[in-house]
Amino acid sequence: MISGNDFYKVMCAMVPLYFAMLVAYSSVKWWKIFTPEQCSGINRFVAVFAVPVLSFHFISQNNPYQMDTKFILADTFSKLLVLVLLSVWAVFFNGGLDWLITLFSVATLPNTLVMGIPLLKAMYGDFTQSLMVQLVVLQCIIWYTLLLILFEYRAATLLIQTQFPGKTAASISKIELDNDVISLDGRDPLHTESEVESNGRIRVRIRKSTSSAADSINTPRPSNLSNAEIFSVNTFVGGGGGGGYRSGASPQYCMSGYASSDAYSLQPTPRQSNFNNNELDQLEMMNAANTNNTNTPVSVWSRSPVGRLFRHPSPVFSGVKMLWDSSPSSVKFSNTHEAEEEEEEEQRQGSSANNHVVVALAAAGKEISFRDSTKVQIPEETDTKGAEISQEMPHALVMLRLILIVVGRKLSRNPNTYSSVLGVLWSLISFKWNVGMPSLVKYSIKIISDAGLGMAMFSLGLFMALQPRIIACGTKRATIGMVIRFLCGPIIMSAASVAVGLRGVKLHAAIVQAALPQGIVPFVFAREYGLHPDILSTGVIFGMLVSLPVTLLYYICMGL
Repeated sequence: MISGNDFYKVMCAMVPLYFAMLVAYSSVKWWKIFTPEQCSGINRFVAVFAVPVLSFHFISQNNPYQMDTKFILADTFSKLLVLVLLSVWAVFFNGGLDWLITLFSVATLPNTLVMGIPLLKAMYGDFTQSLMVQLVVLQCIIWYTLLLILFEYRAATLLIQTQFPGKTAASISKIELDNDVISLDGRDPLHTESEVESNGRIRVRIRKSTSSAADSINTPRPSNLSNAEIFSVNTFVGGGGGGGYRSGASPQYCMSGYASSDAYSLQPTPRQSNFNNNELDQLEMMNAANTNNTNTPVSVWSRSPVGRLFRHPSPVFSGVKMLWDSSPSSVKFSNTHEAEEEEEEEQRQGSSANNHVVVALAAAGKEISFRDSTKVQIPEETDTKGAEISQEMPHALVMLRLILIVVGRKLSRNPNTYSSVLGVLWSLISFKWNVGMPSLVKYSIKIISDAGLGMAMFSLGLFMALQPRIIACGTKRATIGMVIRFLCGPIIMSAASVAVGLRGVKLHAAIVQAALPQGIVPFVFAREYGLHPDILSTGVIFGMLVSLPVTLLYYICMGL
């Protein structure tokens, strides 16, 4: 039976956290103390310093040689069970990869570090801190990495479908990335170069769009992954005027934060042409070089259209360009010299790339160039008999290598990756040989980690205040999300815990932990990759408000 003293201990642990969130919310919403730019700076500090140091502090103090095997198995089994069920639904019932990722995030990835440790410690005692830290380690090293792999696979699939439609992608034998390509999430405009080998196989290189360089100088890039990073208003989404592949919304400043579903629309959004003067000069130089030396194959790049993109079979003629107008009926064939003269004439008349799209196939040789700039609505391709051409993908090993490269690069730039790994390494050394951390280092870390919880909740309050609506995804989706988060998650966790033999207080702790509010990292990923961020935003904000009464209800019911 839960006594009044037990209830008071829980409130003493949680009210200070909610007080920090309330102060931050009031500072922006009512008192107007912080500007959006100042909020962004606070969030940046929390993401880069406060939360990673807090993670290191907890992980380094946890004894890895006394891990609770049953508790870890219960948590792992519950997540795998959810993943298997969603996979079956996605494959056999046309659920789709997008909803698999979103529902997996909502059902299995709570805010264990910021909310779980103080709440469970107040409810069931100090031993639960070690249990929660063990789950935090697994989340950071395994489950967030798996989530990132799913997001990158989705982004890679969209890129392949956009730039290599139909059966073309099946001929890709190798995909290489430039060193400055960190992710395929579409935040940086990308373009692809491809070369057809003598055996008919295609080699692809993914590059950043050179026209995005000016924007990248003026726009600081938030870190890619954090347990508490919140993107505030005026955060730049996309690569500005640069072209390249985009999997999410069009480049713009989101003045309303990330609550508006319009800001996350996956529909194509008209934007200004990316065809700038520098690229026109480069195009003229390449054409001039090709004219002087007709034996040298040259790939000619062009900007993609804004709005609808019409694709056609790409016949290869020696020394011939194909020029597509804004409608599919106006396809012009000309020799290379005539095509160059027409392009120059259009440039002199002020024609923009929004009106004419040049799709150039420099087929004098075996080099073919593909280029696209954004995810747009593409009609289903049909063959000459009107039958649909199914989309094929590169070999599984080619896709696996691509995804592992981008995931590794992204994790290498994540502060939490280093804090988790260093924390585990130090705990292994410390508890193996009974080595204490030097006092100078210990107290330097402690002074930042002590502020970590409060600053993380303060950051959440800033995020809430910057949103125009608490429920951004609509009442129906919000209700479904809350049911999955606070009802289905604990039910699956309780079933998995009982299956592995977890009983008593640890079983209760496992169930309450599964009913914690939505984690921050899944929302950060959803925003970056343009996949249902309004649902995850609602889960973070509204879930934070209802989680305390819900977890207290579970605590009281299990204490009867």
